[in-house]
Amino acid sequence: MSTLSPVSPNPASGVGTLKAPDAGPELPARRDKPFSRANLVQTLAGGYIPLIVATLVVVLPLLWMLLSSFKQPGEIVTTDLKILPQGLNLENYHTAMTTVPFARFFLNSLIVTVVGSTVKVILAILTAYALVFVRFPFKSVIFVVILVALMVPPQVSILPNYILIAGIGGKNTLWGIILPGLGTAFGTFLLRQHFKTLPGSILEAAEIDGAGHWRRLWQVVVPVSLPSIATVALVTVVSEWNDYIWPLIITDRPETMTLPVGLTLLQNSEGNGAGWGILMAGAVLVIIPILLVFAALQRYIVAGLTQGSVTG
Repeated sequence: MSTLSPVSPNPASGVGTLKAPDAGPELPARRDKPFSRANLVQTLAGGYIPLIVATLVVVLPLLWMLLSSFKQPGEIVTTDLKILPQGLNLENYHTAMTTVPFARFFLNSLIVTVVGSTVKVILAILTAYALVFVRFPFKSVIFVVILVALMVPPQVSILPNYILIAGIGGKNTLWGIILPGLGTAFGTFLLRQHFKTLPGSILEAAEIDGAGHWRRLWQVVVPVSLPSIATVALVTVVSEWNDYIWPLIITDRPETMTLPVGLTLLQNSEGNGAGWGILMAGAVLVIIPILLVFAALQRYIVAGLTQGSVTG
């Protein structure tokens, strides 16, 4: 049974009023101990286990490829599983670099990656700046077209690109590999979203000082957007270096092949099981440069992808 406080007189009306009972101090919410069973199960099931599984899915094939590159043919093609090689045999690497014109493949990949990535990043910067800071008609329509291009699979354009490039004499040429992929919808979209978060006062101050669009872009916008630009550059470099389908279609001569396509010559040179170790060694040589680039730019990835995600 609830109880009420004693009646207290009201001086204004002369009528007594009832006081509500005191609620008392609020009890703190109950929390599980840091090392309680519920917390441990939640942490393992929601954090560590998915992280470990995802890491193993990514790392195990690369680790197996690296270990297989040091193995002899008898250690790879066998009914007895051997995880570790008997020794660090570098013969597979020597064979991979001498059987095919590896230096030429590397130079072709380097040219395609540097030229293609540079042009892609510059075009993405210019396009994103125009979509955000330049006034012109049908700006929203152009951005929608870019989004549509982002959602269309690149395999759809392979046949039209081949007809176009082969028709203008681009087959078995490096510029024929580079030209169809110079536009980057992803880079344009990412940089546009970042440019929209920049404070307008910075550009207004530069405009008052007499800076035009070109000067505002390279002296104001680009310096404060380096993490996002580095992210676009890294994604573009990885895409250009690992591109396989288009260079395979547009080239059939070793003089213009890139490294991923050149690996097929290693596979064709050894028709039996002896070629697996050589092929693994060639694959390791292909991914080492891109891993070095990733290691140099990886600190920009999170910063570039999260810039502008928190406002206020």
